[in-house]
Amino acid sequence: MRLKGFYIGRAQRVAALLLLVLFGECVWSIAHRPLDANDYRYARCGREMWERPSPLAGYFTTCGNLNGDGTLAYRVAGFPLTVQRLVLLSVDHFRKPENREFEGGILNGTTWEARHELAWVKYLLRLPFCLFAVWLGGGLWWVSKRLFGNEGGAIALSLYIFCPAVVRYATTPNSEILALWGLYGMVYTAMGVAHALQGPRKKWKPRIVLLTVALGLTAAAHLLAAMVGFVAGAAFFFYLAERRRAYVAQIMLFVALGAMAIVFASFGFHLAAFTYVFTGGSARFWFSLAAAGNFVRSPANAGILVAAGVALVVYATTRRSRYFGNTAPLLMLLALVPLYTTQVVSAPWLWALPFLFTFIGGVFADMLESRQRKVFLLLSGSVVVTQAALCWMSMAGMLQS
Repeated sequence: MRLKGFYIGRAQRVAALLLLVLFGECVWSIAHRPLDANDYRYARCGREMWERPSPLAGYFTTCGNLNGDGTLAYRVAGFPLTVQRLVLLSVDHFRKPENREFEGGILNGTTWEARHELAWVKYLLRLPFCLFAVWLGGGLWWVSKRLFGNEGGAIALSLYIFCPAVVRYATTPNSEILALWGLYGMVYTAMGVAHALQGPRKKWKPRIVLLTVALGLTAAAHLLAAMVGFVAGAAFFFYLAERRRAYVAQIMLFVALGAMAIVFASFGFHLAAFTYVFTGGSARFWFSLAAAGNFVRSPANAGILVAAGVALVVYATTRRSRYFGNTAPLLMLLALVPLYTTQVVSAPWLWALPFLFTFIGGVFADMLESRQRKVFLLLSGSVVVTQAALCWMSMAGMLQS
């Protein structure tokens, strides 16, 4: 079936079903988790960014920059509430003065003060982060499918949607899921620009603009993720550009300048607040495996760990698995796992997960084309089913994730 130039086959329908499962997991988790102080903090400060920013201690909301968060997460959390507030006030404006419901200005207060007027606050506040996780899942499937075929894409996406950490971060306001989305997209967009340089010039501009937007939004979410993505993307870009390498430095310079403009815009063009990007310390890091150790020790990740162990063994022992499509995500995985932010509370280990799933999908897809196809087909199915059960048990509180 074709829809406006897009082919919708069995692989696309399977991917859509898996993404629908992820969305269902997120909705269930949101419904069973009450709002807390962190939710209201993101809602309040996000609304302030959209509605009436006011300079405060080098920032422009009452939040300051307590956790080194970028502006993007606040804006994503506050945008649906701001839109609902504006719609309610607009409708109320057309009522007769004696029939107006919000004449007292309740909707001009905080989210807590307006909680009885704003409907579906829990879902409006959290679902945007779920949608970013679903968006990333679609990108992960598309990249894996292009590199490894339908089976590789399905394996990578299946492990992604049944990862308890992904579901947990996708159902609460935070910068990590946005940094995860931006970093993965930026690295593979940089590779796409390198491939575009081999073709006609008319195909260069759209991908360069997309890379600029990806870097800018990632920096607005988390500065360290943007820096890692910029360095990794430039390295892969230079490696793949081959005879067009003379253009790499120029393109990356323009991308960096464009991304800086996007970050400046995310601060509402407030210069004093924008300078906090350079002084806030959100990009300071060192190395530690403590967070990765917690992920490995969690029984809820057993299926993912078995698949990762098998993939690493196969990659190390089978020459046909050691090509660029598998090596690139493995290098990103090794670079991200030991990162530890020293100045702010963050989770760089989470950013490595899409690259881990891409690597697993690639190695397993390679083995599914070998003589061991039946063995790896059985192993793939068993791992996915086991991980799905563990994920749902974790969501139900039966396992520690």
